[in-house]
Parts: sequence; C-alpha cells; structure tokens
Amino acid sequence: MLTMTDSVTSVSGKLKLSDDAKIPYFGLGVWQIPMGEATENAVTWALEAGYRHIDTATIYRNERSVGKAILNSKIPREKVWITTKLWPTGIANASRELDESLAKLGLDYVDLYLIHFPIPGLEKKVWKIMEKLHDSGKCKSIGVSNFSPNQLSKVLLIANTLPAVNQIKLSPFNYDREVHDFHEKAGIAIEAYSPLTVGKMLGDSRLQKLAIQYKKTSPQILIRWALQKGFIVIPRSQNREHIIENSEVFDFNLTDAHMNYLDSLSN
Repeated sequence: MLTMTDSVTSVSGKLKLSDDAKIPYFGLGVWQIPMGEATENAVTWALEAGYRHIDTATIYRNERSVGKAILNSKIPREKVWITTKLWPTGIANASRELDESLAKLGLDYVDLYLIHFPIPGLEKKVWKIMEKLHDSGKCKSIGVSNFSPNQLSKVLLIANTLPAVNQIKLSPFNYDREVHDFHEKAGIAIEAYSPLTVGKMLGDSRLQKLAIQYKKTSPQILIRWALQKGFIVIPRSQNREHIIENSEVFDFNLTDAHMNYLDSLSN
C-alpha cells in the first residue's frame, strides 16, 4: 500500500489488494443519490471524467441505474470496477441477494462485494458466508464495511480469504492512526467513504487556508490527503462540476508537514 510520501498520479491509478486484484484508488460513491436519472447522470459524468470505479449498495436502491449508465457508456466491463454491498438482514439468503444485485446491475459479477455492517457476535459466521459467495465467482473480491479492528480480529481468526477491503467513514476530522496501523499490519485496504465530511467541515478555516495555499478547493485537499495516505477514496456527488472537480487532484502533492497537520485535525 501507499505511504503518505508516495503519490497517486492519475485518476486511473490502482492499488493491488491482498487477493492480487487491482482496485482504482479513486471512485464515485452513489450513496443518497436517487435512483433513475440522478444516478444515471452522476455515473455517466464520472465515467466521462475518467472515473473507473463506482460504489453502490443494495440499500441505496440505485443499482439498476448504475448498471444502465455503465451499459450506455460502452466502456468494456473489465475496465470499470463495480462495488456493491449486502445489507446484513439479507445474510440468510446471501446468494439470492447477490443474484438480485447482479440482475439489477446487469452484470455477471461484481469486482467487490462487501457486508455493509457487522452483525455483533456473528462476524465469523457472516464471513464464512461471504467466502462461499466468493467461491461462486460472482464477486471477484470480498470485504467488509464499518468493521472495527476488534470485529475484524474475529474475522481474521477463521478467514481462509482475507477481507480485501474495509470501507469506513474517514477524513482528517475522524482519522485514527491506530486503526490505520491495524489495517496496514493485517494487509486490509482502507476505503474512505464520506471523505468530504458530507459537506459539514468544508468551511473549516484551517482547511480553507490550505486550499488557498494550494490554489485548490477544500474537497480537493481532503481527497488528496486520503490518496496520499494510501486510502481508496469514493467522494459522492451528483453535480457534474463537482464530479469533475473532485477528479482534478492528480497535479499536486501535499507536503509531509501539511499531511501531518491534517492528521492532527481529528484531535
């Protein structure tokens, strides 16, 4: 994985996961984007801007719209990384749930399938079910979302297949170095959702001062921080200008001093 001194230099840059799959570091999240035209447009604009990674979920109810936009793009299937997620209440019928997601997406497989939230006390059982789905070939990589290090530790005790990714809420304002270290040691990639703080901290004066210094926007500073930490990052937007703007983060690097300063914002 990348260290904070390495650089992702293009929108097509990829991270090699523990299972040898290569996931684009940068993608579009479609959480809270309404199904239909809004999602179709967002995905279309992202693909036009060079994005090759789209993150959706069963609970988002927009998988069908994601699939339609990808099909209409004419981009070869193998060129676009698609992630979706299993809602925990569907775990008893996980194979059927995956098949339903694939049908909505219009795909034979997804690149990454995540269990959306941990079920306390059932982490081991759930992971064994995820491994069976992986064996089916319908999801090339498997992982988790919103798992704590303690919950991941339970999975690691019984895992035949290492969780490739843990998708967690992450920005400089809620960064925990110990959590980061745990994932690095375990070989599990961190994927940052809500990297733009759902807009809540974009006006923070400390962040804005850095943005002015780099002649960038606050969202661009937050995305660049995540990339330089070696995180996969999936900012959400349904605004065409913002989708394009979010991708314009590969022509600068934050200094080590500024990376450390951003790390400190969580204290």
